[in-house]
Amino acid sequence: MKRRDFIQNTALSSAALGIGGLSLCSFNSLDTKQTKHLTVLHTNDVHSYIDPFPPTHPKNPNMGGVARRAALIETIRKENPNVLLLDAGDIFQGTPYFNYYGGELEFKLMSMMKYDVATIGNHDFDNGIEGLYKQLPNATFDFVSANYDFKNTIMNGHVKPYKILHKDGIKVGIFGLGIGLEGLVDKKNYKETVYNDPVGISQDMARTLKHQEKCDLVICLSHIGYKYKDEPTKICDTTLATLTKDIDLIIGGHTHTFLDIPTVLKNAAGKDVLVNQVGCYGINLGRIDFHFDTDASKIALGKSIIV
Repeated sequence: MKRRDFIQNTALSSAALGIGGLSLCSFNSLDTKQTKHLTVLHTNDVHSYIDPFPPTHPKNPNMGGVARRAALIETIRKENPNVLLLDAGDIFQGTPYFNYYGGELEFKLMSMMKYDVATIGNHDFDNGIEGLYKQLPNATFDFVSANYDFKNTIMNGHVKPYKILHKDGIKVGIFGLGIGLEGLVDKKNYKETVYNDPVGISQDMARTLKHQEKCDLVICLSHIGYKYKDEPTKICDTTLATLTKDIDLIIGGHTHTFLDIPTVLKNAAGKDVLVNQVGCYGINLGRIDFHFDTDASKIALGKSIIV
């Protein structure tokens, strides 16, 4: 497939959940016979919220819940079989389900929903690195983290820096990033895990995926945070987007940032990169639709769907 510049338009809308069919918008300008359609669905910071919020909740009445998310995902897969389902970390910690099952239920439910790839958040170490390792057999999906070095830990060999997936001839490279653990997570919980600079690692990963592996789409699954108003020099997703090249989409977590549509920024080469995050607790499901024309140009349209 040939390469052209990344062209992005974002759909300026959001939609509440109707368990029936959802459509992002009308693509009158696209000849569907000439395009390939890839849908990227994503979550972050679900924090063991298995059940929906109760109807009496002051902020999120009846919102969220794995059952609703699963039904919505299944509906979207019926619209388009070329779907990727990703998670940007902090799967664990937040409800009694984690306290009792230690993450087993979360991983089993994600496996049932057929998640493809996830990255690791700081709260995923809350039962120690041994607790995370213990639950890995319950996950049928892969974990990616390029800047956590696990070589001297029990997790060595169980987390990949990146994963390449193929959907209808579209080659997608996905790499992961984690936040610095020192001062955020007790040392005894992550042990000899080494945190490496996310900017340098990201540039290496993106270059490898785009130019060596010839991926048509490069996605960063990030748990470093969207933006820090009180710490403007702290590395975050928006900064990462501007300092690197060859990343098409950053799916973020950690800061619980609710975005109705992705943020579009210019990367170090002056090309567009999308940055998205959908809050927390499974309230929203992110959806970004990529339409590849016959020359592998990409048109992206994205929104947040309320679960």
